[in-house]
Amino acid sequence: MAERFELYDAPGVHGLLDAMARQAAAAFDDTPLVLTGILRRGAPLADQLAERLRALRPDWPIDRMDLKVKRYGDDLTLLHPQTRLEADAGSRARDFAGIRLLIVDDVLYHGHSLFRVLEFVKARGAEQVHAAVLVDRCTTRLPVHARITGARLQIAPADVIECNVPPYEPDWRIDLLRP
Repeated sequence: MAERFELYDAPGVHGLLDAMARQAAAAFDDTPLVLTGILRRGAPLADQLAERLRALRPDWPIDRMDLKVKRYGDDLTLLHPQTRLEADAGSRARDFAGIRLLIVDDVLYHGHSLFRVLEFVKARGAEQVHAAVLVDRCTTRLPVHARITGARLQIAPADVIECNVPPYEPDWRIDLLRP
């Protein structure tokens, strides 16, 4: 039976999101920004960041889109040997030249999802791509990193970070699961 430890409750997660918005607002100029949520949990996180960024910098042109990327299940079970990305026709036809993309996800683990998104947007003209993650496990295996980070958690390899993100879970929280 796995042990569960709450690392951040709802106010703690909201504090991380506020800090992430301040990081992004300070790091980037007024180049139009597209916050790109990695479905599932990255999408509501991107919505939260967009809301906070619009409050901090109301004149900044901010757009939203989502991409479905899947390799692992929520319990880190390998679902697909290669990372899969699904995009709607509008996303596939979009030209990302001249804008900044901020790719948003809940946890940066090995970097496969982020790397796959980078390949996708680069093929569509993206020149300025950055990542924002609620939790960076500091264990990437691919040459990617998050410029905007809520928390950096160096945990045992067998442990799991579980981000609870409404509407997928009832409450905001970040837990550590120890098998």
